Amino acid sequence: MQTHGGCQWTLGEWKETSGNGELCSDGWLHCYSSPLLAVMLNPIHANISNPRLFEIETDGRMLDDNGLKQGFTRMRLVREIPLPEITTTQRIAFGILCAKRVCRDADWNTWADGWLSGTDRSYGAYTDADATTYTAAYAAAVYAAAYTAYAVAAAAAYAVDAAADAYATRADAGLNLIDIANEAMKY
Repeated sequence: MQTHGGCQWTLGEWKETSGNGELCSDGWLHCYSSPLLAVMLNPIHANISNPRLFEIETDGRMLDDNGLKQGFTRMRLVREIPLPEITTTQRIAFGILCAKRVCRDADWNTWADGWLSGTDRSYGAYTDADATTYTAAYAAAVYAAAYTAYAVAAAAAYAVDAAADAYATRADAGLNLIDIANEAMKY
């Protein structure tokens, strides 16, 4: 029942913070807007090895990180809920689907469509050298999604990185991460 920095939680007990500083500081209590996002994004945010999931009640000021996570100045745990079960394939699909929302490269999208359909899950032509032709953030989304299909053991971290990079670099793209996470669950 502890989160980052040893913050101790007790079911039903309110916690309150100042709302000072950036979202990733002790001035905010953090949460996700969906159980799927909590599980998909845990590796790049809190990286809790044995996570538990709780329904929460919030109050006070709110800060949003373009849908990746939220912060509130008041929060309490209402009840524990089951963690969604997400496969490696679904995590990879999440990264690819996020990258597809911002990637306009025809060759990469052809590869991504092949991966999503199951017809081509090879590494393909996307290597570190190829990634240098793109902007750094764009390359991270493209390369990470491609690499996850090749290195399944590291799939969760790379796919989630791709999702975060794609979203952070193109917040104006109108990405709805909850919809994308739900779509990824079909794979």
